[in-house]
Amino acid sequence: MGTDDGLIQVTADNGGSWTKYEKFPGVPEKTYVSRLAGSHHAAGTVYAAFENHKNEDFKPYLLKSTDMGKTWISIAGDLPESPVLAFAEDPVNPNLLFVGNETGVFFTLDGGKKWVRLKGGLPTIAVRDIVIQQRESDLVIATFGRGFYVLDNITPLRQLKPEVLQQEQAVFPVKDALLYAEAHPLGEPPKGFQGDAFYAAENPPFGAVVTYYLKEKLKTKKDVRHEAEKQAEKKKETLRYPSHDELRAEAEEAKPEVYLMIYDESGAPVRRLAGDSGEGFHRTAWDLRYPTVSETEEETPGAGFPPAAAKGPLVLPGRYSVRIFKKVDGAVTEFGSSQMFSVVADGNAGIAEADRKAREEFHRKVAGLYRAVSGSINAASDLQSRLKAAHKALEDTPAAEALLAQADSIQKRSNEILRVLQGDRTLAARNENVPTSINDRVTYIMEGSRFSLAKPTQTQQNAYSIAAAEFNEQLAKLHNLITVDFDKLQKDMETAGAPWTPGRVPEWQEK
Repeated sequence: MGTDDGLIQVTADNGGSWTKYEKFPGVPEKTYVSRLAGSHHAAGTVYAAFENHKNEDFKPYLLKSTDMGKTWISIAGDLPESPVLAFAEDPVNPNLLFVGNETGVFFTLDGGKKWVRLKGGLPTIAVRDIVIQQRESDLVIATFGRGFYVLDNITPLRQLKPEVLQQEQAVFPVKDALLYAEAHPLGEPPKGFQGDAFYAAENPPFGAVVTYYLKEKLKTKKDVRHEAEKQAEKKKETLRYPSHDELRAEAEEAKPEVYLMIYDESGAPVRRLAGDSGEGFHRTAWDLRYPTVSETEEETPGAGFPPAAAKGPLVLPGRYSVRIFKKVDGAVTEFGSSQMFSVVADGNAGIAEADRKAREEFHRKVAGLYRAVSGSINAASDLQSRLKAAHKALEDTPAAEALLAQADSIQKRSNEILRVLQGDRTLAARNENVPTSINDRVTYIMEGSRFSLAKPTQTQQNAYSIAAAEFNEQLAKLHNLITVDFDKLQKDMETAGAPWTPGRVPEWQEK
């Protein structure tokens, strides 16, 4: 036990007798003992933190004893000047230690020689307590005035070696991911309809979380030039103005990127995810789903979940792997090694493997139909926008009445196709009953099954059959309307010398 007058009392017989220690190397007498912690790894090993700010002493005092307090050594290393308020030793890696002080959290990989500040979104705040949640390997800290924070899964820190930080990049092992249907007791996440005053902390990201490290951010040609110019300026050297070709290359260069590729056990690609290309440690979560089927339907910030079709179907339990690539100036290279992990089914769900497979096959089939339906709706809407421009151009073209009639006919048929695909908007806006559209049927299936792990219902299968049959007919009409009738209209407009319209490549020959 430690006291506020700088003493550490040790008992080896369950409190029958005590030994008092009052002098510690480098620590002023009567300095408050802020923390005592026994080691998870070695009997007789104990850590002690002292705090002396009331005497205008802000030095970090952190000591370690391996003989029940008889002798002590400092492990404060290069900690900044700030009293040590909290301490934790990792129960897995004895060299991984954490301390909290008046400004935040620091960790060491070598038992206390070199300390590194742990940021990860943590504000500058006094950290008063640190606990490692052993089942989940989470680092939990309590702060003064701001509640508490959780850093999920510190396994990468356990496996991190000092020499890794000197590498250009590194990829860390991925924790197995639990596949389950997320619950939403408050309605649509994050807080349903509870109002702005309702507070709830964010949940950890769903799925498999991939951790990787970049020593430096990925740089463009312009970044490299600016750095060279700064170095030249420091050396008082003459700055070289870039050539026209160099400036053009900088302007046309694509932004460097990091992306992650997920593969199934057979090596087939499952998902491509965008990563962060900045300096330091990064985490990217894969939500255990196949790619989105409609890129036009994106999540609106603050609006809860995106439409169901914006999320691809959930994958099956099994073994997966992730590889990370960087793309700089068009050149793609892989960094780190491929990491294997498992997607594990929630055993409490009680769903048979055959039902899971039936669910996955059906959802992928429905997702494919939705992709085609939503794409057709967008294609028809885009056609109408181009028809509007064509109509205006033809109004400015002499003797184009026949072409105007042709455009009106295409417009009428596109309206009819859109009514079947997405419903009668005119009547629906007036609260009239309208027939169920193809898009409605597919969306109902997606909405009803987006968070389900069970096999599809018979109603869902029937709805799919009806929607697929109706869509085949409309898709053929739309395809013919765009690739035959509208293409002919554009060629006729070019022949007639109509003003240019979007999507049409003009023809010209010098006379």
